[in-house]
Amino acid sequence: MLYINENISIADEYLAFNFVRSSGPGGQNVNKVNSCAQLRFDLAGCGDISNAVRQRLLGIASRYLVGNGELLIESQQSRSQHQNRQICLDRLRAMILQALIVPKKRRATKPTKAAKQRRLDAKKRRSAIKQNRSGKIDY
Repeated sequence: MLYINENISIADEYLAFNFVRSSGPGGQNVNKVNSCAQLRFDLAGCGDISNAVRQRLLGIASRYLVGNGELLIESQQSRSQHQNRQICLDRLRAMILQALIVPKKRRATKPTKAAKQRRLDAKKRRSAIKQNRSGKIDY
C-alpha cells in the first residue's frame, strides 16, 4: 500500500515492480545484479484516484506514460535494489501530490482607461524623440 496523504492511498494491485540490469559503468557487479527498478502504475484502472486528479496527472507525467494507461517510472541511481524501489515510489508520490493541487482559474482582466492613456502618451513621447533624431522638423 502506497500512502499519498491522509485521504489517498494506492493499493498494491495497481503497482508492479520489475528489476533489470542497470546501464553504465560499474565493473563486473553490473553484469550480475538486477538493481534498476521499474515501477508500473496502472493509472487507467486505479479507482483510488478521482478523474480530475487523473487528468492532471496525465498532463504532469506524460513522459512516463506507456501504452494502455500505465506510468513507467525507472530508477537506477543507487546500487541497491531496495533504494531504487523506494526512489520510484517517492517519485510517484510526488507526482500524485502535485496533481492534487487544483490550479487557480485565470480571470481575464482589461487595462484601465488611465493605463491605456499612459501607454499612448509614452508612444507619442518615443515617436517625438525619434522624429527629432531624423533632422526633419515639422512646423
